[in-house]
Amino acid sequence: MSLPASSTGQTDAVSAKNGGTHAATLRLALLGHGRMAREVERLASQRGFEVRLILTSASNADGAAIREEAFSDIDVCVDFTNGAAVVPNLRRIGELRKPVVVGTTGWNDRLGEAREIVGQSGIGFVYGANFSIGVQVLMQLVRAAAERFSKLKLFAPYLVETHHQFKKDAPSGTALELARRAQPWIEPATLPITSVRAGYFPGTHEFGWDAEAETVVLQHTARSRQAFAEGALYAARWIAGRQGFFHFSEILNLQEES
Repeated sequence: MSLPASSTGQTDAVSAKNGGTHAATLRLALLGHGRMAREVERLASQRGFEVRLILTSASNADGAAIREEAFSDIDVCVDFTNGAAVVPNLRRIGELRKPVVVGTTGWNDRLGEAREIVGQSGIGFVYGANFSIGVQVLMQLVRAAAERFSKLKLFAPYLVETHHQFKKDAPSGTALELARRAQPWIEPATLPITSVRAGYFPGTHEFGWDAEAETVVLQHTARSRQAFAEGALYAARWIAGRQGFFHFSEILNLQEES
C-alpha cells in the first residue's frame, strides 16, 4: 500500500513564476521514499507544493501501484527510486498523461526507451543525474576550462567525486556527465576518475588540472540534500503544463531566456 503523504494543510494558492505564468499549489506524487524523496517531501510545502501520494519500492513493484484512481488529482510525479524502476514507472505514468521529474541515476542506458515513451504519450519529462543548480553552473565552467587547458600541456586533468557510503553507483552520474562535458578537449582515456564512498558526504565533485608547480581546481560541495531537492522542485514547477523531453540543464537555460 502507499504511504500517507505528510501535509501541513497548506492549500492556498502560491505565486510562483513558471515560464511567465503564476501557478497554484501543485500536487505531487513521490515515487520512492529514500533519503532524497524524504528531503523533497520535507521541503515541498515550503515551496508551494502539496505531497498527495508516496509510493515506496515495496508498494509499487514494476509500477503496479501507478493507477488512474490514485493519480487522478496529481499534477506532477517526482521519481527518486532506482535505475531498474525508472522505465516501468515512466511507462505507467505516460499512460496516465502525467508529467514527471526523474532524479534517479543508473538508467542512462535506457534513455532511448524513455524518450520514445515520452514522445508517444505527449507528457512532459525532466531528468538529470544531479538536480543541484550549482552543479549545472560547474558543468559550464568545466567545459570552458577544459577548452583553455587543452592548449597548456603542462597541466594534467583529474576528477574526484566523494559520496556517502550508501551510494551504490560509481563513478557518480554527475562525474560521468562532467567528463562528457569536457570532451572533445579531454579524451575519456586521459581523465582519471576517483570515487570515494565513505561516511555521510552528500556529494563533492572536484575537477582539477595539476602541473608540477601549481594546481587549478573547480569544486562543488553539497552541504545537504536540500540542494538537490530545491532543483527537483524547480523542475516540477517548470514542467507542469509542458510537453517534451528535457535534461535539467536545458530547462535552466530555457528559463533564463523566457
